[in-house]
Amino acid sequence: MDVFVEGFLTALKLLLSGDREVLEIAFFTLRVSGTATLIAVLIGVPVGFILALASFPGRNFFVSVVNFGMGLPPVVVGLVVWLMFSRYGPLGLLGLLYTPTAMIVAQGIIASPIVTGFTLAAFQQLHPKLKLQILSLGASKIQLLWLMAREARLGLLAAVMAGFGGAVSEIGASTMVGGNLVGYTRTLTTATVLEVNKGNQELAMALSLILLMIAFFVTAVLTAAQQRGR
Repeated sequence: MDVFVEGFLTALKLLLSGDREVLEIAFFTLRVSGTATLIAVLIGVPVGFILALASFPGRNFFVSVVNFGMGLPPVVVGLVVWLMFSRYGPLGLLGLLYTPTAMIVAQGIIASPIVTGFTLAAFQQLHPKLKLQILSLGASKIQLLWLMAREARLGLLAAVMAGFGGAVSEIGASTMVGGNLVGYTRTLTTATVLEVNKGNQELAMALSLILLMIAFFVTAVLTAAQQRGR
């Protein structure tokens, strides 16, 4: 119990004192996970829209792939991205291994199936005749997507929240492709594991609480937008 109390007090001290290293790690975590979530939304929403409303051979297979991807082990994603970006990998010439870009790619891969799966469910819950009604009014494909997204906005915001949660809480892939380098690729999750291994339980708890605060703040903002849309 003392660890929780000391961790809470340490977190308050670090935040109130404006500890530079902790703030840099916190903002870096938000930047990487936020960018990965944005990429996941740009990929997942259109794909989920197509899978929900289109009918084509092999559709059930692709839906199964999406559902499988929602539970994809992050360490496997990290290994694949590491092999792709390693010196002798197909993308090794880009020199992206152990950089924030590699971490964004890994987190984006993890979050994309989550966003796609939630988007698919959100669009499938709409009235089946809504698509025909919108098309009968002369809407283009882009207008169809926009109008359908407005109708499914509660589910789409849930997709964004789930995608961000999957990205910001990820650690295995980020450690493998980012390297947990001080001042460059260290996030709150990787820093927490490092402090635990060093025996600094109080600081690890403080970093965990700061991570929870960030996740709660982002979720609260999205929830407010979601419930206002009711």
